[in-house]
Amino acid sequence: MNLNLSGKRALVCGSTQGIGLAAATELAAMGANIVLLARNKEKLNEAKNTLAATGEQKHFVIAADFANPDEVKSRVENFIGENGIIDILVNNTGGPPAGNIEIATAESFRQAFESHLICNHLLAQTCIAGMKQNKYGRIINVISTSVKQPLKGLGVSNTIRAAVGNWSKTLANEVAAYGITVNNVLPGATLTSRLKQIIHDKAEKTGHSEEEISKEMVSEIPMKRFGQPEEIAAAIAFLASPAAAYINGTNMVVDGGRTGCL
Repeated sequence: MNLNLSGKRALVCGSTQGIGLAAATELAAMGANIVLLARNKEKLNEAKNTLAATGEQKHFVIAADFANPDEVKSRVENFIGENGIIDILVNNTGGPPAGNIEIATAESFRQAFESHLICNHLLAQTCIAGMKQNKYGRIINVISTSVKQPLKGLGVSNTIRAAVGNWSKTLANEVAAYGITVNNVLPGATLTSRLKQIIHDKAEKTGHSEEEISKEMVSEIPMKRFGQPEEIAAAIAFLASPAAAYINGTNMVVDGGRTGCL
């Protein structure tokens, strides 16, 4: 099985922590040159210093805020103009705040739509020309199991994630003939800062302890534990590799079996 990414360049979004950093770490270990993208330049440089760098590997950082899609696009375009094409794009952005859809504001939908779907779209457009030139491209969108089964208390997230899933499938069909694949990784409950915040907020809302909330969530997972960011990163890395060349337009669920549908 060919998992070698030597000579490939991977742009990993949201890569200073959690799933994004784990994905960048895994891709670097497979030989890829990593471009870390997030808001905080200091944290980006700290993350870059943790990545494996052997032989001719070289890693980069781009500081941009996903609340400003035009800024994200411009800075990635400038990077490509100065350094060359991106072979692998990992779209990964922190999820919208939790809450019931009944009380969600129109602005919360707009913000989530821009930071998820619009930024994903602009980044894909920016990278696809180079992927076509090389006849190799991997676009991997880290979304959520809510693409398949909406989650309670995550109204805005459920709505926007589904939109990203359909955007991804449409794009996959359009670019496949150029050697470019587009796939989604759907994490379940994974031990990241977002999950910890969801647990904290739910505990405050219900009056239960965070330990009680965690136990309740774990009880719904057949494997009886939360996922680790590295386990999600392994799925991302496989889809980025040459070995996954004929996997296109799919949703890869990584949730310990929690999702109730196929």
